[in-house]
Amino acid sequence: MREMGLYRRAHVFYALVGAALILALAGAVAGFILLGDSWFQLLIAGALGIIFTQIAFLAHEAAHRQVLASGPANVRLARILAGIVGLSLSWWDSKHSRHHANPNRVSKDPDIEVDTISFLDEDAAQARGLRRAITRHQGWLFFPLLTLEGLNLHFLSIMHLASPGKVKGRWIEIGIITARFAVLLVPLFLMLPIGMAFAFLGVQLAVFGVYMGASFAPNHKGMPVIAKDAKLDFFSKQVRTSRNISGGWWATTLMGGLNYQIEHHLFPNMARPNLARARAVVREVCETRDVPYTETTLIESYGIVVRYLNRVGLAARDPFDCPAAAQFGRS
Repeated sequence: MREMGLYRRAHVFYALVGAALILALAGAVAGFILLGDSWFQLLIAGALGIIFTQIAFLAHEAAHRQVLASGPANVRLARILAGIVGLSLSWWDSKHSRHHANPNRVSKDPDIEVDTISFLDEDAAQARGLRRAITRHQGWLFFPLLTLEGLNLHFLSIMHLASPGKVKGRWIEIGIITARFAVLLVPLFLMLPIGMAFAFLGVQLAVFGVYMGASFAPNHKGMPVIAKDAKLDFFSKQVRTSRNISGGWWATTLMGGLNYQIEHHLFPNMARPNLARARAVVREVCETRDVPYTETTLIESYGIVVRYLNRVGLAARDPFDCPAAAQFGRS
């Protein structure tokens, strides 16, 4: 990869992405001011949800040291971008680093820990109350539940920053996030009727949550889960647990480079424009080593995720939920 020049920084590309996001934000602000007291403001709310997600993608890349030349500069940029979205970099970074080290490994990957949705049979079997009712049909409920994911991400970030103990960059992040919510909420509730303001906020959060969840879910959900004590080499572990999304440039734009999840996990600090060329090499190595390389369309990946979650959710169902099972049980 180094000989092919794929570790070179893509400064022009990221400058263009940053400029496009600034223009998009400026356009959303202008649209908000021009529309005034109008239900068409909900279109601006949806646009903001998309823009914030794209900013989150850029924050993710900066945190992986992909954007700027030095590590500290990337961290500063990632902290600012995450704060603009309303997320804590320190919370996300500790969680995401553990995920990259052990994707889909039981007890080590925080992304498969239970959080309303259960990703493991044993977690589903232990669900009680409302969570048990959700878990039984969690595959079908997955995308509707994502409408609340934006609110959940904000809540987890704030709880992390308010937690006792050492939190890296706590006061900087609190300052940025506080300023972010002030800039968003004060004009919103001053310029719009209260009902419309809450509707605006709800649409923005729903679009942000669905877009974020729909971009990250295809990457590992429904891929093999690794036992806690299993022994796998780095290459096999990263490739076997990751899924790519086909589609080329449009998928890369839509998902912020997350469509090349296999290559991202193998080379986490590789810039987004270089991942497509890395893919060809990785596929060749996988064929040589007889390691399965998984790539599907975006729609196919959603079907896989829904079926997987529904299968896991069966562990939360009573044995007589099935009509046939109930009939045999009575006879």
